[in-house]
Amino acid sequence: MSQSESAVQQTKHAALGLTDEQVLEMYKVMVTARRYDERCLLLQRAGKIKFHVSGIGQEAAQVGAAFALDREQDYYLPYYRDYAFVLSVGMTLRELMLCLFSKVDDPNSGGRQMPGHFGSKRLRIVTGSSPVTTQVPHAVGFALAAKMKRKDFVTFVTFGDGSSNQGDFHEGANMAGVHKLPVIFMCENNQYAISVPLHKQVGGQIADRAIGYGFPGVAVDGNDPLEVYRVMKEARARAASGEGPTLVETVMYRLSPHSTSDEDLAYRTKEEVDANRDKDGIPKFRQYLIDCGIWNEEREAEMLQEIKAALDDATKFGEQAPFPEPEDILYHVYAGDDEGRGGH
Repeated sequence: MSQSESAVQQTKHAALGLTDEQVLEMYKVMVTARRYDERCLLLQRAGKIKFHVSGIGQEAAQVGAAFALDREQDYYLPYYRDYAFVLSVGMTLRELMLCLFSKVDDPNSGGRQMPGHFGSKRLRIVTGSSPVTTQVPHAVGFALAAKMKRKDFVTFVTFGDGSSNQGDFHEGANMAGVHKLPVIFMCENNQYAISVPLHKQVGGQIADRAIGYGFPGVAVDGNDPLEVYRVMKEARARAASGEGPTLVETVMYRLSPHSTSDEDLAYRTKEEVDANRDKDGIPKFRQYLIDCGIWNEEREAEMLQEIKAALDDATKFGEQAPFPEPEDILYHVYAGDDEGRGGH
């Protein structure tokens, strides 16, 4: 890399208004989410959990988006691969492990739902249901409430490329466009709807679908957290100023199988997967930080040790936490005592 090229890279995040500390935090969250994902796969193979849906390869887009939003007031409706996103906005590894092990103190659903169905009143994360894409009309409803009550928050919702073909997405997008609602739609286009490749399920570009609903659609490299941050920052400013929604298509590749129940090499080749590993956002962002002179191998080793210790602690915490009892059946369903249990 020439000196001039290095200088351009060194100013990229600063030009976006991000400090060195912020981009280092972005990188740490990306790596933490990847290590969490890998830990979940090991736990499933060891028979300690039943099921896991992976988000490996999608961390860069999730972190870039999260850092562009207002963590003090915005509402989030993530989908089931968004581990890096929820970690970015404040969910802890312990909370994720409580969900993974279906324990009673799981803040997402009290141990009811499958892992990846995030929910947190504290963080304004609205829980989703198993049918895909249902979070989209919910997000539009939150955005409508913000406009009707003249609130300043923006609603952010994510979904996969397969979901962009569902009626819930199109109905939600149409309503948001008609009423110019403060909502950002982010499609995490990982090239596969379970086993169906993109070219067999989508005609044209997903981002272009926004045109028919009267608002902008932008396609961006989902492996570049800074580009995602830039686009999302613009989309949020547009929503907050009353100009309406934006559809952001983050283009990436799902490096792992759809879930632990999936054999991905039945519908794609190892060579295809390996070729896309070269585009993985984590090593690319690591190199960017090194080129900027704010990261090195020593700091990398220290960070990995910290992450491993935090994961070990969270795993032990989740395993040892109590399971729900029969009397906890109404936990998170009806209002009850001060702990929110046993209501009628």
